[in-house]
Amino acid sequence: MSTPFYVSPQQAMADRAEYARKGIARGRSVVVLTYDDGILFVAENTSRALHKVSEIYDQIAFAAVGRYNEFENLRIGGVRYADLRGYSYDRADVTARGLANVYAQTLGTIFSSVGEKPYEVELIVAEVGATTEDDQIYRLTPDGSVVDEKNAVVVGGNADSIGTYLGQQHRSGLTLAGALRLAVDGLARDPSGGSPRTLTPDQLEVAVLDRTRFQQRKFKRILGGQLGRLLSGDESAAAEEPDASE
Repeated sequence: MSTPFYVSPQQAMADRAEYARKGIARGRSVVVLTYDDGILFVAENTSRALHKVSEIYDQIAFAAVGRYNEFENLRIGGVRYADLRGYSYDRADVTARGLANVYAQTLGTIFSSVGEKPYEVELIVAEVGATTEDDQIYRLTPDGSVVDEKNAVVVGGNADSIGTYLGQQHRSGLTLAGALRLAVDGLARDPSGGSPRTLTPDQLEVAVLDRTRFQQRKFKRILGGQLGRLLSGDESAAAEEPDASE
């Protein structure tokens, strides 16, 4: 009878973390950063059907990188959790912190399970508050760890180099157009130090949690002509509402 192959628990967890990290790094980056009137989400994504950024509830949005079927399952679960909690208790009881805790438990359970592979996803859950100081941004890793982020966070792709750039360039008082330009400049950077790429509106998925919206739901997508005008520096385009025809 042969001796079973032994792997220490520490090595097994390290191998699972490395497996998930490699899967996530193959995807294009998603940038989330704060600006004066809310929280901006920018993803490099040419698809108009498969979203990396989505609304969860009134003031909460979700962004993800990695395997689409896995983070889409998590997104749907988050929407169901938020709807049930808001209906059973109060809409104010649905918070980004509560949702991040739910995701952390789910990811942690899957990561520790011997019977299935870890999810190859990294998530961001963000909630816009009444002021910039009240904004909340949480990053979740495949093992279920939760990191409370401030100002700017990047997941997927060249997250380290883009994150360093945003950390150096981000400042308080950014307008939407300024924050968008900063995010796109970060995504376009060459981590090897070469010339930056040119990213067009068709290559970007952009959305905001806008605290100035009169509606209870603060999430809106930035599409088509509005996105083009913001990228060109037109500050007046920030007040436009999305066109249902785009």
